[in-house]
Amino acid sequence: MLGVSKSALYYKPVPVSQRDLDIMALLDLKYTDRPYYGVRRMTVYLQKDEEIAVGRDHVRTLLRRMGIMALFPTRNLSKPNPAHRVYPYLLKGMEITRVNQVWSIDITYVRLGRRGFAYLVAVIDGYSRRVLSWRLSNTMESEFCVEALDEALRRHGKPEIFNSDQGSQFTSEVFIKRLEAEKTVKISMDSRGRAYDNIFVERLWRSLKYEDVYLRDYANPLEAHRGIGEWFEFYNRRRPHQALDYRTPAEVYGIITPTESGTVSGAITPAVAPVALRAPCATAGVMERWNPS
Repeated sequence: MLGVSKSALYYKPVPVSQRDLDIMALLDLKYTDRPYYGVRRMTVYLQKDEEIAVGRDHVRTLLRRMGIMALFPTRNLSKPNPAHRVYPYLLKGMEITRVNQVWSIDITYVRLGRRGFAYLVAVIDGYSRRVLSWRLSNTMESEFCVEALDEALRRHGKPEIFNSDQGSQFTSEVFIKRLEAEKTVKISMDSRGRAYDNIFVERLWRSLKYEDVYLRDYANPLEAHRGIGEWFEFYNRRRPHQALDYRTPAEVYGIITPTESGTVSGAITPAVAPVALRAPCATAGVMERWNPS
């Protein structure tokens, strides 16, 4: 009567097996090193290099769970919800010349030792490369993306253009409504075949994983939250960028406030911690939501 099947009402998420978690860790490493690898190459890599008996369909399922796609044009580059509105791409031929001209948002997969995984979302200024806000979650629901967006808008004003891919988190009604509330912000979405539109965000993820996540091998979400926050602080305020003439993103963005020192970048004394744990299937034995004192 409500339009919801009985099976959906009583559905409980199935925990991810240890074998799949191990395979996902290998896929994450390989993707960071070879982001142009698609399902076929990933399958061959697992079968030949790692000697793992796994089929292409299962590799595709795991990559989708991780939110990973190869960085080259394909016939099925994005997975938008067909019921959601998709906006036109506005960055074609545009030169980004100033801060707050273009913000982008993206999600990446973060492994947590052998216990599980989480998803990390960040809002980034396209000119300065500064991370404006971020959230960590163990589900791919829209809520943690909306929280990151809301924090960036509250703390840093608003961009002229907000760009994302066509993922269902960014085309969801609640996410779009938050953007539309900022009357002057133009919404842009990467179209199919535009694999490198968010390349500077991909470079951020690559740096984060090689310089922090893989080295520290976080065992749980609380460790990951603390360590990633420290790395974003380092990235924003103390890590010179060659593309920025060896200045830091904070220097180029032009805002370093006294209250920011010693806190996670883009989350200055947050009212809600940048970690949102909602489901037991990805990470065992953690509380549903963590808010440090």
